[in-house]
Amino acid sequence: MSDTERPEADAAVRPEADIAARSEAGAAPKPSFELGTGPGRVLVWFYGVFTVAAASRSVVEVIRGFDRAPLAYSLSAVAAVVYGFITYSLVRGGERARRAALVCCAAELLGVLVVGAWTLADPSAFPDSTVWSDFGMGYLFIPVILPVTGMIWLRRAKRA
Repeated sequence: MSDTERPEADAAVRPEADIAARSEAGAAPKPSFELGTGPGRVLVWFYGVFTVAAASRSVVEVIRGFDRAPLAYSLSAVAAVVYGFITYSLVRGGERARRAALVCCAAELLGVLVVGAWTLADPSAFPDSTVWSDFGMGYLFIPVILPVTGMIWLRRAKRA
């Protein structure tokens, strides 16, 4: 009997078959909640776009002259990694990915707030801007709105 002919292999491929089998057996079906569905799809889109934007920006900045503003350019690269990880977690789904994305969104928000306040308090520390400079003003404040929206979505996902 091949893997595709076994009933348990079929259930692993088709989650609805697993839920139906549990229902028939009298067990309550596991609730299925995908992080990247519904409003989560918009978050995946925004985080994906911001991953590409921040990564592209940091690559260009490093090539053009890393020594001119190493802190700002490094922070752009960090932002790209954080955005990429959150995108991956939202697409992957599951409880562990949800928790990891929640932690990353909180870290992202903290980064945006710290870097945003720092760029306003001491502009000379940043000869060139970052994705998070001035609370993301160069990106229509989306860098400060996105983690808040993400955390709200991820907390809602826990209850679903």
